[in-house]
Amino acid sequence: MSFYTSLNGLKNAQTELSVIANNLANAETTGFKKSRINFADIVSSSASTNPKLVKGIGATVASIDQNFSLGPVQQTGAALDLAIDGEGFFTKVSPITGKTFYTRNGNFTLDGGGFITDASGDRLQSLPVDAAGNVTSLTPADTVLPLVNGAGSDFVGVIVKVDGSVVASYADGTTQSVGKLALAAFVAPGGLLQVGNQDWQSTGISGAATYNQPGAARFGNIMSGSLEQSNVDIAEEMVGLITAQRYFQANAKAIDTATQLSQTVINLRS
Repeated sequence: MSFYTSLNGLKNAQTELSVIANNLANAETTGFKKSRINFADIVSSSASTNPKLVKGIGATVASIDQNFSLGPVQQTGAALDLAIDGEGFFTKVSPITGKTFYTRNGNFTLDGGGFITDASGDRLQSLPVDAAGNVTSLTPADTVLPLVNGAGSDFVGVIVKVDGSVVASYADGTTQSVGKLALAAFVAPGGLLQVGNQDWQSTGISGAATYNQPGAARFGNIMSGSLEQSNVDIAEEMVGLITAQRYFQANAKAIDTATQLSQTVINLRS
């Protein structure tokens, strides 16, 4: 039994090392959120077992939780580098698959069609507004900038305000608000599914997304010209790495000790 108990310990230590290694590998990844592993003990008992004789038979991985605390913000000066000062996620939709993704990575650019997109080509979503800039619906749509305004003047630039307003400017000096960024929030963000590229998708555990404009309720404001960096603390991860290594070594030593005891018993019989 001790062999299997220690073997579970080795597997758990290996999983913990993998989680820490992934955190360290993404210490410089924009918008990345670190993870933490939680263990639970396993016992051998039944309803008729004397509670004073219950023994543990190892541990198992209970969960790998995501930490959505705010990472440090780096100023870049680029108009479409965006960071959220508070809770919420940027909402993106793939024009190819139609799937919706959520991210804290605000590194966006403008494509040839006037759509604001990320490096994968997913389109940033915003809420429609009226002529006065007031939100008229909480249903997100693609953020697209007219390349020519009603007077026939060419598009020359774009800014994103603190309240999420996306404002296009034109050669004749006029401006046009095309929407306010759609931020998403979840009842249980820890239940979001990681899909890579600093993107998440909603699940039954996280609940459906609730959309609103920046600055509303629990949603944070927008910082244009900035990017949120990874929230990984390298010093903390290095300490965890040493602890996990000791955990692995201890379980390996337990297996070695059990092997020696088994060998002793075999030698007694012989």
